[in-house]
Amino acid sequence: MLTVEQKAQIVKDFQRTATDTGSSEVQIALLTFRINDLTGHFKANPKDHHSRRGLLKMVSARRRLLAYIRRTKPDTYRELISRLGLRK
Repeated sequence: MLTVEQKAQIVKDFQRTATDTGSSEVQIALLTFRINDLTGHFKANPKDHHSRRGLLKMVSARRRLLAYIRRTKPDTYRELISRLGLRK
C-alpha cells in the first residue's frame, strides 16, 4: 500500500517543477511503485484474479504513458526507464 509519505517522496523525486504533481513522469513513477508492490501480493495469493485485473489495467496505463513520453521526449524516456529500472 502506498502511504502518503511514500507518495510525496515519489512525487518529489520525479517532478519537473516545484508544483508539478501530475506530469507523465510522476504518474509513471507512481504506477511503477504500485505495480511492484502488487507483485508480492500475487506471489502470496496466486488465485486473486480480481486484483490481477487491476494490475493489468495499471500496466496498460503505464505502457501508454511510456509510449507518449518515448514519442515526445526520447531523452526523458531513456532517463526515466533507467531511474525506474524498467527493461526496455
